[in-house]
Amino acid sequence: MVEAANRPRKSATLLGLAFDSNDGHTRITRGKNFLLYGGSQDTHAVMQETAVKINEHLDKQGKRLGDVSVGELRNICRDVTESVDDA
Repeated sequence: MVEAANRPRKSATLLGLAFDSNDGHTRITRGKNFLLYGGSQDTHAVMQETAVKINEHLDKQGKRLGDVSVGELRNICRDVTESVDDA
């Protein structure tokens, strides 16, 4: 049995893809726990804001993306997207 201290840490990344750009620009943003590709200027900005807020939410809870369950991440995403939509 592998001791907890010797196990590799889980790694996780949010991937955002958008295909609504028609201005010829290729937008790519990399950040803590995320990679965003494509989209119009507005769509890409929304993806950026969402990814940053998800990380802020995780930081406030003292958690890493790789440590949360799928259900917990789903709830965080719902809360964040609702706050982005209200802005």
